Amino acid sequence: MKISKILFIGLGGIGQRHLRNVYSKFGSEISYLAYRERNFNHTITNNLTVEKNVNFIEKYSVEVYSNLSDALLEKPEIAFICNPSSLHIDTCLAVAKSGCDFFVEKPLSHSMEGIEELKSICRSKKLITYVGFQFRFHPCYLLFKKLIEEEIIGNLLSVTAEVGEFLPDMHRYEDYSQLYASRKDLGGGVVVSQIHEIDYLYDLFGKPTKVSAFGGHLSNLEIDVEDVAKVLLQMNFKGRKLPISLHMDYIQKPPSRFCKIIGEEGKITMDITNSRVIIEKPGKDIECHDFSDFERNEMFVKEIDYFFQCVYNRKLPVISIEEGIISLKIALAIKESLESGTTIDF
Repeated sequence: MKISKILFIGLGGIGQRHLRNVYSKFGSEISYLAYRERNFNHTITNNLTVEKNVNFIEKYSVEVYSNLSDALLEKPEIAFICNPSSLHIDTCLAVAKSGCDFFVEKPLSHSMEGIEELKSICRSKKLITYVGFQFRFHPCYLLFKKLIEEEIIGNLLSVTAEVGEFLPDMHRYEDYSQLYASRKDLGGGVVVSQIHEIDYLYDLFGKPTKVSAFGGHLSNLEIDVEDVAKVLLQMNFKGRKLPISLHMDYIQKPPSRFCKIIGEEGKITMDITNSRVIIEKPGKDIECHDFSDFERNEMFVKEIDYFFQCVYNRKLPVISIEEGIISLKIALAIKESLESGTTIDF
């Protein structure tokens, strides 16, 4: 398959990151198209700061369209969907109907509306689809997963995961209250916005059988979505019950991101904040695997490379929309439990 045109739908922080990474792969050999609504021309760096006096559209020679249909008439082979979550499915449907392979940022959506239609179109047209869960390419996660598969601490008894970050610090170049993550109408809230943890817990341990959650909008942040969630997941892992506790928030300073598993023969902590994996076993020295030289953008580069390999080989990615749907269903069950105060049978 020859790629000559790539369409980017949304060029905020993540859209610009993807375009930069794709440009580093193809350079000026292909054409870059964009469908945009806000039309901000500032350049956002990998560190999520604004590069002054640099026009992103001019820098990368992007052809901008104000109508998605017009952009799709140019027949791009691939689309990157990076607009707000609440717009993902309508956008995916338009792209899929045009016969275009696509990469959609996480979460796949904020509801199940339109999901079955999208699945049907993608299957009938044999499209390559991918949901952007870049943490599956983090070296800490890859080692963590390998250690779990090798059962180096025996039968697992408990899992504790956490993701906490101060929302106003996430995108300092714009008003936090206007972020999609802050707004119910755009599909925000900490549960779906920080869905990476839900995705990797599902990848490691499978689907939950029961979901229970507590929390809501508890802080003074000027948002209309939940900013704290305490989640309990009951899993059946390798024929045994495995309780999982997941904490998610928009309020922590400094940020915290980790997962700790306790087994009959020790414990392992994946400390994503500090890029290290720590193995502790009785009677043995603590073993620390340090990935502090790892640059965050490498995850995005690796997932882009993987996606293009799947496109070239017409091979369904591990994180297709089918996988994205499962993570979304778990997130929606968490939100349902938050709102109803009941345990959800998954």
